[in-house]
Amino acid sequence: MTTPSERAERGRAARKRVPRSSHGRWIPASQRPDPLAVLEGQSVGRLPDLVPLRYGRMAVSPFAFLRGAAAVMAADLGAQRHTGLTVQLCGDAHLLNFGVYASPERALLFDVNDFDETLPGPFEWDVKRLAASVTVAALQNGSTKAKAHRAALVATEAYRTNMIRLAGLGELAVWYERIAADDVLPLVRRDDRARYANRLARARRRTSLQALSKLTATDGSGVRRIVEDPPLLERAADIDRVTIGKVFSDYRSSLSEERRLLLDRYHFVDAARKVVGVGSVGTRCFVLLLEGRDAGDPLFLQIKEAGPSVLEPYLAPTAHDHEGRRVVCGQRLTQAASDIFLGWMTGPGQRHFYWRQLRDMKGSAEVETMSPATLRSYARLCGQALARAHARSGDRIAIAGYLGGSDVFDRSIADFSLAYASQNADDYAALGAAIAAGMVAAAPGA
Repeated sequence: MTTPSERAERGRAARKRVPRSSHGRWIPASQRPDPLAVLEGQSVGRLPDLVPLRYGRMAVSPFAFLRGAAAVMAADLGAQRHTGLTVQLCGDAHLLNFGVYASPERALLFDVNDFDETLPGPFEWDVKRLAASVTVAALQNGSTKAKAHRAALVATEAYRTNMIRLAGLGELAVWYERIAADDVLPLVRRDDRARYANRLARARRRTSLQALSKLTATDGSGVRRIVEDPPLLERAADIDRVTIGKVFSDYRSSLSEERRLLLDRYHFVDAARKVVGVGSVGTRCFVLLLEGRDAGDPLFLQIKEAGPSVLEPYLAPTAHDHEGRRVVCGQRLTQAASDIFLGWMTGPGQRHFYWRQLRDMKGSAEVETMSPATLRSYARLCGQALARAHARSGDRIAIAGYLGGSDVFDRSIADFSLAYASQNADDYAALGAAIAAGMVAAAPGA
């Protein structure tokens, strides 16, 4: 068994392969794929009627484009040398893939909350994705390049200092580490505390019971049905509802025994197709309405298609042969606590899906309206959460050894984020030009 000092030395040795200062450079590969071709490649197999909506949402802003262009950035990162210090990557660690949600004990936690692209890979890829999103958001909100650079620096510094702190803790202490949403309040700027407290209160109200009143209505026979809002929410065809019923048992088998018992106390009422996110638009996603004790005891589950991670072409093969299971296992490994109904199954056409609750006190930040100071505070929190997530699955001592006590890594990543924000702006402009020329069909970004 290697000692902590040997593990730290392994991290420091990685500096010889990939110096910390080298992360600051962004030079597009000579054979860099056309970003629009990368996006178009992702459209294969998606629902054709929803693909224009995806482009419409990406065309709203540079930050929206970055959100939807995870595959583009994955190709760019995959072309660079990496440290080889592996963690379970989120795979898409932009600012809006962090947020609050309820633990099984009903405590509100702040954590990474999207794992569609999760895979084991070099830790710095998530850090670069986070820093780039901070810079793009800051510039979009009107910050100067200097202030945007500072915001990315704050996020990366929080990652580094928290990884060093976690490297000094024991295994159980790291595993039990979590960020309670209420504990964040004292860290929030005084001017923002009322707004933050209000967002937590709103998150606590986001439950299946609240969704019942917002998403459903009683039909003529007195039965609750999901109300359509095309194209964002459309009732599933009869054949789809029959199919969903058939695959329910497959999902059930992915749960632990006590959670199967809980699930069995609900019965199926209705289903609808739902459009979610930006990059995910066009993938198959359904919402199920279940009923427990009575009509006032609802449970909404979301069934989301899971395709191969955008990181897969650039990393070692995954240990999971089911994409839904890959997402679920990555989430359980990375999050401090996870949804009790998280599970997976195989659907029609051998498509892979994962299941989770639609609303379980979930809430996210409004990044587009943040002041520079507020964005820095939020970026710091995301950097802390990402370090905690990586420390669970990777060698935190080796990563801390690589990062070191100086700010060399922090400044390099912040430099990269500015350069990549410029690249993102060019790619975003290319999408806009393609839409204007009629080469790409885009629907309004509803």
